Amino acid sequence: MHTINPEVLLFFKALAENNSREWFEPQKPRFKKLESEFKILGEEIKASMNETDEIERAKLFRIYRDVRFSKNKTPFKTHFGMSFNRKKPRLRGGYYIHIAPGDSFLAAGFWNPNKEDLFRIRKEMEMDAEEFRTLLQDPVFTKAWGGLEGEEVKTAPKGFSKEHPNIDLIKKKQYLFIKKLDDKAILAANFQTEVIQHFNAIRPIFNYFSSVLTTDLNGVSIL
Repeated sequence: MHTINPEVLLFFKALAENNSREWFEPQKPRFKKLESEFKILGEEIKASMNETDEIERAKLFRIYRDVRFSKNKTPFKTHFGMSFNRKKPRLRGGYYIHIAPGDSFLAAGFWNPNKEDLFRIRKEMEMDAEEFRTLLQDPVFTKAWGGLEGEEVKTAPKGFSKEHPNIDLIKKKQYLFIKKLDDKAILAANFQTEVIQHFNAIRPIFNYFSSVLTTDLNGVSIL
């Protein structure tokens, strides 16, 4: 069972202080070794998750930043980011690991749902949010993740009433769950086990969203 190499934090601290191609190029072999180790960790997590879920891909994001439309022109990211994509269209929701000195976290949910999925979720919340609210209050879930996060519109989306009793859920643009981790937690021997436990804890919510996004408002399958 792989763990996070402490060298990862040292490398990204140094990169944050020297974010240039001139510094990075001679450090590239060091980075590639750490990247390879993190990929192995991700594949092990994927394999464990596939005992109870269906993960199509563990995707490690590239270290190179897209600076075309950014005021920040530094060329490199100062973190590892890895997503775990569930098998669509039947299974919805995604998992994510972010490793950075002093700023690591796990995330799960819907970061950027497409227009159709977002509208379908909002219509479900408009019709009946009782099941979702019950899931959000489950002790296993709240211990692992806390509560619902994500960006939202200021009042109400077009076509929805700002007076609706479920407007707090309807106005969400993202349905995210985030677990902050300190450096000690990510370097712990049980880090991989903790990741899997947290991802498993959100499965009932993913099952709910999968059901919503694969049926119409009458509960009839659209697949």
